Amino acid sequence: MTKAVDLFYRFLELLLILLLGGMAIMVFVNVMLRYGFNSGLTVSDEMARYFFVWLTFIGAVVGFREYGHLGVESLVALLGRRGRIVCMILSNLVILGVSALFFWGTWLQLPINSSMKAPVTGLSMGWVYGIGFFTGAGCSLIALERLFRLLTGRVTDEEVAMFAGEHMGIEKLVERA
Repeated sequence: MTKAVDLFYRFLELLLILLLGGMAIMVFVNVMLRYGFNSGLTVSDEMARYFFVWLTFIGAVVGFREYGHLGVESLVALLGRRGRIVCMILSNLVILGVSALFFWGTWLQLPINSSMKAPVTGLSMGWVYGIGFFTGAGCSLIALERLFRLLTGRVTDEEVAMFAGEHMGIEKLVERA
């Protein structure tokens, strides 16, 4: 099961690369066409915006899995293991609540977004903003899984260190660059 989950996140990372690359290519080509040939592709502006929305929301799920979001690490670093675990539980409860609210808000907004069409592509805005389902569900599932492991005592010391921001030593930072 772990391999399947890791494979899924590798797919998401590849998708993020494709979205960012597609966005950059569309904007670059459009700029070149505008300044070089006094024309442009109207669809590229719109799709670049949508790619950016999808990139942001998919990236939020990937970042949450990797403990990449902002945190008050200076406070958590002062606490012992028990205090860190309490902070992890509280943090994941808040994230679970906000993610569920985000999912529910996307659900309530779906009929309105589905009835609206994008001005250039004619794409239903439900496809654009429907990414909130993925983000809300993805972050909720990650938070639930973490809460389960925290409450059953299955959390590892490495995860606690990651939560406290101690996982990014100079070696890891150089490796990511």
